[in-house]
Amino acid sequence: MAFDFDLVVIGAGSGGVRCARFAAGFGAKVAVIESRYLGGTCVNVGCVPKKLLVYGAHVREELQLARDYGWAVEAGEVDWPELIARKNTEIERLNGVYRRLLEGSGVTLVEGHGRLLDAHRVQVGDQTLSAERILLAPGGWPQVPDIPGRELAITSNDAFYLPKLPKRVLVVGGGYIAVEFASIFHGMGAQTTLSYRGDLFLRGFDSALRQQLREEFRHKGITLEFNSHVSEIRRGPNDERLVTLADGRVLTVDCVFYATGRRPMLDDLGLENTQVALNERGFIAVDAHYQTAEPSIYAIGDVIGRMALTPVALAEGMAVARQLYQPAEFVAVDYDNIPTAVFSLPNMATVGLTEEQAQAQGLNIKVFQSRFRPMKLSFSDSPEKTLMKLVVDADSDRVLGCHMLGPEAAEIVQGLAVAIKAGATKAVFDQTLGIHPSAAEEFVTMRQPVA
Repeated sequence: MAFDFDLVVIGAGSGGVRCARFAAGFGAKVAVIESRYLGGTCVNVGCVPKKLLVYGAHVREELQLARDYGWAVEAGEVDWPELIARKNTEIERLNGVYRRLLEGSGVTLVEGHGRLLDAHRVQVGDQTLSAERILLAPGGWPQVPDIPGRELAITSNDAFYLPKLPKRVLVVGGGYIAVEFASIFHGMGAQTTLSYRGDLFLRGFDSALRQQLREEFRHKGITLEFNSHVSEIRRGPNDERLVTLADGRVLTVDCVFYATGRRPMLDDLGLENTQVALNERGFIAVDAHYQTAEPSIYAIGDVIGRMALTPVALAEGMAVARQLYQPAEFVAVDYDNIPTAVFSLPNMATVGLTEEQAQAQGLNIKVFQSRFRPMKLSFSDSPEKTLMKLVVDADSDRVLGCHMLGPEAAEIVQGLAVAIKAGATKAVFDQTLGIHPSAAEEFVTMRQPVA
């Protein structure tokens, strides 16, 4: 058959754009279809604007700390509309960067909703594109439980465009997004409550860090409601939100922010017109090479449900491009020891096995841990603590996991992730001289195991 394109990509997020650009660079004729915004969730309503707001939220603490260092400054109140306007300007700039990247790579950009007609054809409005291969990378979408009044709640898609900062916010959820936005709202000056159905947020992270972050949130004044369930949301007489909890209590807030997970964005994708199948969790099923049950269709990113992280989607996109059009350079994505961070205040970052994961695997481990007050806070009355932790295989001496809660955790752990990936032993850490005085040196000076 003669096709319009060698490859059509549905979704111009991080993974889709990476695959499209490099496939085109390898000589393929490529088109990308996008219905909303270039750059996907990460650039528009995810990682990038979230980090910008985290920076903004942290300024209040920095201004408060400045007085301890002799600066006569007052925190005042944030100009939320100005902050959002500046954020919008930056995101629009990045949208333009993505557009230029695609155009500069020779990729055809088609704006509109892409729907599969069969294994080789995609409909976009009144246009039909045919391709030898199709890559599905439409990303994910936030979901709100089906409770009465769910339409009165917002999600991360909405939070980045709130016209004004709410004075009282209820954040519902216990994952990355919930914890990060609790920090953002509180840091901006809103009275913030976080409600989570479990005993402790950030399930899957090391328990020591989760417990320490709980204490830091409490010290900062964030109200934590664990083992808490929202049963109903009603509109109050002054447009506030009346939130009924399962135990009968009613919370009055100005905004209910839901961060209770994301689903694969498969709406009207036309999967029923193909052999593409879903797995038991509702994600697109793919093999080790990201090929679906329909041989001509591949899928990457949030829709396959492996790790919903931008760098993972980028790696998957690159892997597909190389596999299809430059097989001599193909490198499989390694899902072990992927570093990640939670941009709460304070930050949390981790790579490798947690203590609990190592124990579950039956490994003989040693745990090294250091908890201390950051030097930067020496002049303040802040009780904030930094926590660092290493999980070591007692038999091989290999460092299995590295975990940190504290300022610049992501920057520090990213560097240590290279060592973990390379298989560094605790002896190598011990032989490495630290940079003094720094927080990071604690990772190479911990000598006595705690377990």
